[in-house]
Amino acid sequence: MEEEHLTKFDLGDLEQHLVETDDFTIFNQDDLPMGGFQVMEDIRRKGKLCDVTLKVEDQCFTAHRIVLAAVIPYFNAMFTHDMAESKQMEITMQGIEPSALESLINFAYSGKVKIDSSNVQSLLVGASFLQLAKVREACADFLKHRLYPNNVLGIRAFADTLACWSLVEACNRYLQKHFVDVSMSEEFLNLPLPEVRDIISRDELNVQSEENVFEAIMSWTKRDLDQRSDSLPELLTKVRMPLLTPQYLTDRVGTENLIRSSHECRDLLDEAKDYHLMPERRPLLQSFRTRPRCCNDIVGLIYAVGGLTKSGDSLSTVEVYDPIVGRWQMAESMSMLRSRVGVVVMKKKLYAIGGYDGIDRLATVEVFDPASKCWSKVCPMNCKRSAVGAAVLNDQLYVCGGYDGVASLNTVECYHSDTNKWMMVASMTKHRSAAGVVAFDGHVYAIGGHDGLSIFDSVERYDPTTGQWTPVTPMLSKRCRLGAATLNGKLYVCGGYDGSTFLRTVEVYDPITSKWSFIAAMNVTRSRVALVANMGRLYAIGGYDGVSNLSTVEVYNPELDQWEFITSMCAHEGGVGVGVIPLP
Repeated sequence: MEEEHLTKFDLGDLEQHLVETDDFTIFNQDDLPMGGFQVMEDIRRKGKLCDVTLKVEDQCFTAHRIVLAAVIPYFNAMFTHDMAESKQMEITMQGIEPSALESLINFAYSGKVKIDSSNVQSLLVGASFLQLAKVREACADFLKHRLYPNNVLGIRAFADTLACWSLVEACNRYLQKHFVDVSMSEEFLNLPLPEVRDIISRDELNVQSEENVFEAIMSWTKRDLDQRSDSLPELLTKVRMPLLTPQYLTDRVGTENLIRSSHECRDLLDEAKDYHLMPERRPLLQSFRTRPRCCNDIVGLIYAVGGLTKSGDSLSTVEVYDPIVGRWQMAESMSMLRSRVGVVVMKKKLYAIGGYDGIDRLATVEVFDPASKCWSKVCPMNCKRSAVGAAVLNDQLYVCGGYDGVASLNTVECYHSDTNKWMMVASMTKHRSAAGVVAFDGHVYAIGGHDGLSIFDSVERYDPTTGQWTPVTPMLSKRCRLGAATLNGKLYVCGGYDGSTFLRTVEVYDPITSKWSFIAAMNVTRSRVALVANMGRLYAIGGYDGVSNLSTVEVYNPELDQWEFITSMCAHEGGVGVGVIPLP
């Protein structure tokens, strides 16, 4: 029969392009879309089948409407809607440079664009105009890696005009981290008053001393004395003068003619001197001017303190993580076993507060000095506390709630390192054990926790100037044994336990809108997790996943909204207290 004479084919290569069912076959040529665009680009360069000319200034570029509409949102809207330009053969463009338009037309055909120092600004403007989000993002990333003290303010202003907020934020973080160098640049000295005021008001400025901020505003003022001298009192209110040394206040600030000739400036100087002369009145003199600045992008060593073994025993062990080398190593152990311990860093020293030693809840406190690498005991708290929250505000250590072995607590204590004494302050409105406690926006926040019967989504905050606790917008989820930290002017909480489920969800609170929102969840569930900010990232350390204690660590990148695992702890299995000591 004829069928016996048919040639046999090897279908191996063909089969990979076929999708077969009993009724039909679909052939798929993967390289067709890109190959088709390459052919259209060749046709365009030969000047064939082009149906639109784009004119900018004195230059013209021909193209195919269908290609422009397929790739560039601006032209898609123009050509597919009943706009006058949809029928015009020649379209005059405004607001984009000829070279940028040419590059972005080529991008529509090839999917590639060259970005360099000579064209990045015009490309960013063009990509913003044409609504090419990914090209715009690539231009922003190019500039983020080329920020310097002498250009960051100019790039920030440029990004702001284009509403390129990721680049604005990168510039803000850079100028905060490198404020001293930026403040000596021509761009800074030529800034208008509102921008100078905004910059020097930031908590996140990386300065060794408020001297750097004072000298910056004096240099700015003296650049144009006739026009700017009247602004000095306003700027001086943003300098944290009480944090200057008495010697500097007397020898430098007090002898400055511009200060001496201004009644308002002299009042601010007197306020700072009173802060030093009357330490017993410092609690009454608290304001943002007495609050130390803290730059989140500064490299710090992360200390994991106490915690639990895999079998649940309390530890005195301490280990430290260096984010530069990405390695944990052992540090000097505490004098006592402590799990569920409160940990803070104050004046570059690490405090371990209360906790549980396997037998009893603790009131004892010990402090680690990284210079001497030694732990020493300080005055114990008035109450025994495990599962305690702790935070530092205005160089004072606050401990909130916890568990004393009998009941959850609502009491709050405040420690002054100068006097080595604890004093009771106003109690919280709720009894909170295993709550998240952070210093944020000039207040102490107590977040979630439980009272032995109920787990809370509620949040309250303490104002040291009024001595009162007031409610704040509750979280979206109830949580105890959560992690809490602040980063870039926002408050984050992660993990915990809601009474039925161990959590891996993460929420962020924006004080401007007073709203919580969910962000990317952690990779694993973590109750009894420690959360800390370092180098512009959040570190979620240890915890309990419902089955076992954890030694794993993951880090959150707020720019990518993404968590990734890093090196696990070597000596701990969860339940640690964590603090960050900035490197010198």
